[in-house]
Amino acid sequence: MIAFGPVPSRRLGKSLGINNIPPKICTYACVYCQLGATLKMQIDRQPFYTPEELAADVQRKVADAQARGEPIDYLTFVPDGEPTLDINLGREMALLKPLGIKIAVISNASLIWRADVREELAQADWVSLKADAATEETWRRVDRPHGKLDLAAIQEGMLEFARHYDGALVTETMLVAGVNDGEETMREVADFLARLQPAQAYVSIPTRPPAEPWTSAPEEDVINRAYQILSERVAHVEYLIGYEGNAFAFTGNVEEDLLSITAVHPMREDAVAAFLGRVGAAWDVVRRLVAQEQLVETEYGSHSFYLRKLSRRKPGSE
Repeated sequence: MIAFGPVPSRRLGKSLGINNIPPKICTYACVYCQLGATLKMQIDRQPFYTPEELAADVQRKVADAQARGEPIDYLTFVPDGEPTLDINLGREMALLKPLGIKIAVISNASLIWRADVREELAQADWVSLKADAATEETWRRVDRPHGKLDLAAIQEGMLEFARHYDGALVTETMLVAGVNDGEETMREVADFLARLQPAQAYVSIPTRPPAEPWTSAPEEDVINRAYQILSERVAHVEYLIGYEGNAFAFTGNVEEDLLSITAVHPMREDAVAAFLGRVGAAWDVVRRLVAQEQLVETEYGSHSFYLRKLSRRKPGSE
């Protein structure tokens, strides 16, 4: 399953996700990742799906959603790994442009030091870049990058991209208690963002089950402090700490939709219940998927979450 949703996005309204990376191939092994441990860490770009295969799957999903009156605000590359590892990213965006729907890419920015990545990202209407830390030591503690990556080169790549990009550039800073939420760390991030000047700087916290069980969100006063520090240097700062809601879309097949959404977007138990209620399906669907080890139930905070069980799937397979 390449396309999933539409799902409610805290930033993009109704977003139809594009899962252009098999699980879980990434340049980072972030302590807070909602998809669990990185299965394969790499920095070399490569093809995963053919651009035509990806475009056809997205077009089918768009048609399914539109036939049921489901709005789509963005086509969003938000996969099981880092989207810019896909060497066909630029070609895929070009094939999707005729659909007339804005395109977004949510990236950890790790490969933006590459000119080809900057050129391809420039085709998107909206780009989100990660800015969890501004110093090497903290960056390695929270994002746990591939050993050959260099933070200074990434930061220079971000600044170069911002100088020429004419779309909406936003950043996201994920706060992890005791790791990157200190006052000095936030002032370092604020200094860098002041140079970058994103259209929006988001402050977020882990709201879904993280890769490392010890990972937790900071206390409210620490989050507020981070917000205030960033606001001193950046024009537009917003919290990104709320729950997205339960307005998940149904496109025809209950099991397929649950598995495709939870592959990259874990759903809270009440969201699953509301989803099933809208389409007249029973909770037996969930129990069956759990019994078949396709869906996993896990606890985080005071909520139960359901997410698709990750496996080493071959590109193009399910």
